[in-house]
Amino acid sequence: MSENKKTKEIVEKYMETITIPPIPGHAESTKTLVAKMIDHPAYNNPNYEWSANDFEWGKKLGEGAFGKVFLARDRRSRFVVAIKTLLKKKIVEKGAEKQVVREIEIQSHLKHPNILQLLAWFHDSHRIYLVLEYANKGQLYTRLKRFGRFDNHHAAKYVYQVADALEYCHQNHVIHRDIKPENLLLTITDDVKVADFGWSVHSPSMKRNTRCGTLDYLPPEMIDGKDYRHHVDNWCLGILCYEFLHGRAPFATKAVADTCRRIKMRDLHFDKHISDNAKNFINRLVVLKGEKRMSLKEVMKHPWIMEWVNPNKGKK
Repeated sequence: MSENKKTKEIVEKYMETITIPPIPGHAESTKTLVAKMIDHPAYNNPNYEWSANDFEWGKKLGEGAFGKVFLARDRRSRFVVAIKTLLKKKIVEKGAEKQVVREIEIQSHLKHPNILQLLAWFHDSHRIYLVLEYANKGQLYTRLKRFGRFDNHHAAKYVYQVADALEYCHQNHVIHRDIKPENLLLTITDDVKVADFGWSVHSPSMKRNTRCGTLDYLPPEMIDGKDYRHHVDNWCLGILCYEFLHGRAPFATKAVADTCRRIKMRDLHFDKHISDNAKNFINRLVVLKGEKRMSLKEVMKHPWIMEWVNPNKGKK
């Protein structure tokens, strides 16, 4: 099989899993747009050099430590994307060169329906551009703050999808290390896309000792500076579920030292409205010893997940 044909088949298979947002004033069907994207010279020529001029630039979607994220559309295919721009000067100032390279390398190789796809990347004298799949509904964090907390159905659905994405990452020896609502995006069909692999790491031995991530979500082994494995993501998933159902992280305080102390003591308390199944689910993930935490395969079969993600159940 030729390399071009193989590439087209891979892209076609992947395109079946992602949502292409409607383009106002554009009458072409989704299939036509997909065909155009596949026939784009970038997919037939591994040496194709992207540039900012390949895109029509739209509104700013967000801002990060190294730059901004914009809505954009490929001029040739009319395919809508999000472009993350990173200022090289800021990257160098913060000594984050390795972090950015790692993000690009890891995210460009991950292909999963619940992971935000890095479609392409390029750079000029001042910036690095990451061309990303566009998730129409934005940050899950924004949705959570708007509603205060999620009901069991939405919480279980989102947790299940994140668990599925993390299981895929772990199978490919990738630890995300920064799972939190701000790093999860929502599509037009209300499905989760795990994003921001800036703190992720490819570690075939699955053993690390670098402290990173967000304090409220840090597991005890990271706080203590001990070696850790992929189980750190399982802890974060438990904290995520707790925040979905309560509207707040379980160990957060105003003082860093107090938050660290509560994490290491596992000072965990539940509100009265939390069901026994949900408590059991969280308790089996928020466990001090990493190897004792519930596996992601068990997560997806847990009674609380099965009760609320079951398609036969009424959905709100």
